[in-house]
Amino acid sequence: MHLDDVTLLQQFKQPALKEKAFTALVKKYQEKIYWHIRRLVVTHDDANDVLQNMFIKVWNGLENFREESKLYTWLYRIATNESLTFLDSQKKKAVVGFSEVEEGLSNKVKAEVNFDSNKLEWKLQLAIQQLPEKQRAVFTLRYYDEMPYEEMSKILETSEGALKASYHHAAKKIQDFILDN
Repeated sequence: MHLDDVTLLQQFKQPALKEKAFTALVKKYQEKIYWHIRRLVVTHDDANDVLQNMFIKVWNGLENFREESKLYTWLYRIATNESLTFLDSQKKKAVVGFSEVEEGLSNKVKAEVNFDSNKLEWKLQLAIQQLPEKQRAVFTLRYYDEMPYEEMSKILETSEGALKASYHHAAKKIQDFILDN
């Protein structure tokens, strides 16, 4: 059984319970956040690296969490920003254009052990990797996590209208990709 977020935050602020509360927070959210990150960065190793960096930032910043949003919204914001930062650093390291990075992400999907290009789920993954980073984030939050636009707005710091438009464009691009391949 997981502790509620209010209890976790209260315990984290107590020096004697800080580590225990953080461990409980990690256990409560790590799998869900891992899959959010994994859908953005594709590989398990990269997702684990980003997840670890994200939880380090959470550890360092949790005492200053102002509780203006839900804890999981704050965690998703950090995870999304860390994922986008990771993808940006990959682009800079590669010194190639965005299309080459997208192709690299597609190749990572194809390199997965169980990849089968005839299965719709793999076509979907390939289609998602063709999207620009922000559209990919919006699509994965809405499609996989079924996150309301209001929460997404807080995570991505974008208006709900812009998010709805972005999701619509992403869904259309994915539909076109799947029908053409």
